[in-house]
Amino acid sequence: MIPPIPYATEILRFLERHHFERVTPRAALIDMDGTLYDSMPNHTAAWHRLMTEAGVNCTREEFYLYEGRTGRSTINTLFRREFNREATPEECERLYERKTEYFRELPPVTPMPGALDMLTTLKEAGIARVLVTGSGQRSLIDRISADFPGIFSDDRIITSRDVNHGKPHPEPFIKAMQLARVRPSQAIVIENAPLGVEAGDRSGAFTIGITTGPIPEETLREAGAAVVFPSMPDFARSLPVLLLSLLTVNRI
Repeated sequence: MIPPIPYATEILRFLERHHFERVTPRAALIDMDGTLYDSMPNHTAAWHRLMTEAGVNCTREEFYLYEGRTGRSTINTLFRREFNREATPEECERLYERKTEYFRELPPVTPMPGALDMLTTLKEAGIARVLVTGSGQRSLIDRISADFPGIFSDDRIITSRDVNHGKPHPEPFIKAMQLARVRPSQAIVIENAPLGVEAGDRSGAFTIGITTGPIPEETLREAGAAVVFPSMPDFARSLPVLLLSLLTVNRI
């Protein structure tokens, strides 16, 4: 008896939903905060401090759900809820600069365990890597080359400053596909946040969810993740098998 192909059910479900015949991974579109860096505790602390000082009634935990939005989008989401208006461009710029300052005051974040193993596997498999982050802060973006040497080139990075619409809009990942010169059926997205997963799925890419924080696996599935892993080390170990399965399973 031929053993079943790992992840075949999840892959076929994705192919049927997107009306693809197969996925042939040529590019990986990879989130940064909470995926490559264990930075979300610091981000949520900085956002909560900022918005509380601005008079917004909020909890630190809710900012995990806003991960992937641009700074302007996060500010306006809370301003509409609290003040029934959007922040002015000047308010957005001033508040986001202060949030960046609060983030920098916190202890330095570290790379996510397993992230380098995952990226190395992608590189060795000949899959292009594009960084896709909703952040515009340079404090982590500027560390990418040092922490993950030889993985990302400077012309394959999409930040909040490169898009008109942040996640959950698919624009960041569509632009990343354009940089890598691939079609949706040739791209995989690697994300840890519901809004990022939704954006990846809406772009048509095979979207992988990874639980690296308090958000449960089921929330990532509901957002559109084709497959979900319980941690980055678990995903890194499983990635070679998943890539092989993607090349094997088809609807023909």
